[in-house]
Amino acid sequence: MYKPLKPILEIQELDIKMIRLIRLRKQRQTELDQLHKITEELTAQQSEKESQIAEMTQSIQNDEEKIELLTKKIKDLESKQSSIKKIEEFNAMTQEMTATEREKKSLEQNVSNQTDERSAEEEVLEKIKQSLKASQESGVELEKEISASITEINGEGAKLKEQRDAILSQTDPEVMAIYERLLKNKRDRVIVPIENRYCSGCHIALTPQHENMVRKGESLVFCEHCSRIHYMHEEQAPDEDGAAPTRRRRRRVNV
Repeated sequence: MYKPLKPILEIQELDIKMIRLIRLRKQRQTELDQLHKITEELTAQQSEKESQIAEMTQSIQNDEEKIELLTKKIKDLESKQSSIKKIEEFNAMTQEMTATEREKKSLEQNVSNQTDERSAEEEVLEKIKQSLKASQESGVELEKEISASITEINGEGAKLKEQRDAILSQTDPEVMAIYERLLKNKRDRVIVPIENRYCSGCHIALTPQHENMVRKGESLVFCEHCSRIHYMHEEQAPDEDGAAPTRRRRRRVNV
């Protein structure tokens, strides 16, 4: 193995753990944000529904006041009609009373319809309130659990950073810069072993010449397909004289 890669491989394992922690923290934060969003939406729905019901109540009250005035008007017309002697005036007042009675019935029907609608909306409002209450109650516990999880993740991240910083002084600055550039781009392992003449990063076959260059361990060797840095496992590394290790074949025994 190319010697400068050894400490960076240790750093890479720490970085992968940190990346996973960051993703987990982001996931947990997203859960928390979604919880807050649901609560905000339910609160907005409750406020909107309460305003709608208040408007309906006001409309019902206005119509009820009009009904009271029309009822009083009808009584007044009935009182006046008894003293009228001319048939024309009597008939005209009768027509006015009929029209007023018709308007009153129309308003009464409208009040009845609005009252039914308001009752339905009040049922919806009650369901929204129950959902909001349940969301808030479960949200308190979930928020505590998520916040504790994020705090724990941050603590683990801090420990990993300490370990990383301790190894960083042992690395080659140029090789480290290349590694960090690749890591920033891929957010995954960028120093990977060759396995059975395949890149274990992109899983594409490599040439024998490429594998030999990696075995020698004299310089950085990049995958032609995914740009990852290649290395050989220690058991695959060449002997002291530079020759690649050979596997001893087992002799078949005839029974």
